[in-house]
Amino acid sequence: MMSSSSALQLNNVSHFFGDHQVLDSVNLEIQHGSITALLGPSGGGKTTLLRIVAGFERPTHGTISINGVVVADPHIWVPPHERGISIVVQEGALFPHLSVSENIAFGLKKRRSPEARARVKEMLELVGLPDSADQRPSELSGGMQQRIALARALATQPALVLLDEPFSALDAGLRETLREQVVNILRTAGATALWVTHDQDEALSVADAVAVLMKGRIAQFSDPVSAYRNPETTEVAGFIGEAVSFSGTVEANGTSVATRFGSIELLRPQSPGPTTVIIRPEQFELVKTDNPHAVVTGEVLVTRYFGHDGTVDVRFEDGLVITARLHSRLLPKVGSFVGVLVNSQVLSFPV
Repeated sequence: MMSSSSALQLNNVSHFFGDHQVLDSVNLEIQHGSITALLGPSGGGKTTLLRIVAGFERPTHGTISINGVVVADPHIWVPPHERGISIVVQEGALFPHLSVSENIAFGLKKRRSPEARARVKEMLELVGLPDSADQRPSELSGGMQQRIALARALATQPALVLLDEPFSALDAGLRETLREQVVNILRTAGATALWVTHDQDEALSVADAVAVLMKGRIAQFSDPVSAYRNPETTEVAGFIGEAVSFSGTVEANGTSVATRFGSIELLRPQSPGPTTVIIRPEQFELVKTDNPHAVVTGEVLVTRYFGHDGTVDVRFEDGLVITARLHSRLLPKVGSFVGVLVNSQVLSFPV
């Protein structure tokens, strides 16, 4: 029976390597059946946190609970194999000398029993590879190997699946396709997953919740839309997606900000005074220089064509360069001059 408690709970988890603090009072709660992306820059502590949850590292301070049961605190230590956790790593890490079915059955008790064989068959069906039971990993593509690794991870019905940058070794096209397949597999299995990645698109597209880990702390924990549209700090705003930041002044009404682009409505009210304004590329609109609403104009430095859309770098007289994202048919010519508008509410942070 599933516990009514959260699947994973971290309370004030800190960790040091010698005198170097890697994690600083991390608090995180993951609900059953959810996919949580642990997102952050390299060196921010993601891998260390994953290893601590898995039981490969013992935290210097704090408590870790799985399904309401404490697995690590100053007095309790449950080894990795008793935590009910499975891990999918970057390149699958399948056993090359075992067949696909033997790999999937590896963590099961009585691997040769009828029950184990039935579970292996069920997992092969789940990951869409029902005819690969007798193959060796070397006979499979990289994407197929990762699906088998996921089948192995799910076979034991773990309380939690940890995915550690699972697609970083694959090319971009395969990575996107496999990402969708893996999400569907996790959803179908009703699995609870903690997905470690530095890929913002991956985190925003797969997760129910995003935990942004920066400098050893959870800088924000929210749904993906809020993480992108309503970041809580300038650091999070700058890390998740592209953004340009510049100075502005919140006006007396507290709901708009005076900027080089004119007065713009704020996404959230703020006390009047100096502020740092954050604008995403898709919030810019490029118009003709004689447009009466264009307070500023700039020169097009670079255009980048991506098929469905593109980006444009525009430089203003004072040297500031902004990047605008537009439909591909609207890309202006390099060297031309354009007016720049802001077409939606913006974020700002007090100075």
